[in-house]
Amino acid sequence: MVESEICIRESGSAMLIHPGYRGRVTADWFDASYWGDKAQPVNSGGRGGAWFVRAGEDRLVLREYRRGGLMARVAQYAYAYVGESDVRSFAEFRLLNTLVTLGLPVPRPVAAWYRKLSPVQYRAAIMIEQLEDTVPLAELILTLDSEAWESLGTTIRRFHDAGVMHADLNCFNVLVRSGEYFLIDFDKSRLMKDGASARWKAANLERFSRSLAKVAGQQVREQVWDSFMNGYNRGMAT
Repeated sequence: MVESEICIRESGSAMLIHPGYRGRVTADWFDASYWGDKAQPVNSGGRGGAWFVRAGEDRLVLREYRRGGLMARVAQYAYAYVGESDVRSFAEFRLLNTLVTLGLPVPRPVAAWYRKLSPVQYRAAIMIEQLEDTVPLAELILTLDSEAWESLGTTIRRFHDAGVMHADLNCFNVLVRSGEYFLIDFDKSRLMKDGASARWKAANLERFSRSLAKVAGQQVREQVWDSFMNGYNRGMAT
């Protein structure tokens, strides 16, 4: 059986590390200040807390888990601890490992970290490999032709056929590189069980549709949506 993760505990923290990074990752890697000028903030989308990191020859992304909305005023970094298997960084790391194995276009996970703040709270972060030379879809909406939108629809269909429910499918979590499309940020995402109602797929598409309208306007969304759905409906499970 191929080893997919290494679990290390040190200094009150726990980490999952991809075997490809064996012997390199420490808890310090999850502190942006540790990297100094080798860490640059990610500016597009999200609520902050992400950095591009240069780790030797590797180009990585460090992302802290941060709350949004009203909860951020109470505890921006703290999450309820109900068990290690439910820690958000660990769950996302393991999901990404599975999606890479399935051949889906996602970034490869590097390591996941969490530290308990109390018996009932923790904070967490994850590191993934950077998808170099990519641009968020949000910056390209007005430049893509119908063929490109069909290709994107086919890509999203691949994820749905594999049972992947992306919890926040939006224009900033789709990256584009020379006609290729990648999904990122799988926090709270999951693999749906066989036989589950297909309503989640429709809800996923509706969320993406709302994001298009929010970023580019309803008129642009209407112009591209038919092409996107043509690709989605033509997509086949692989």
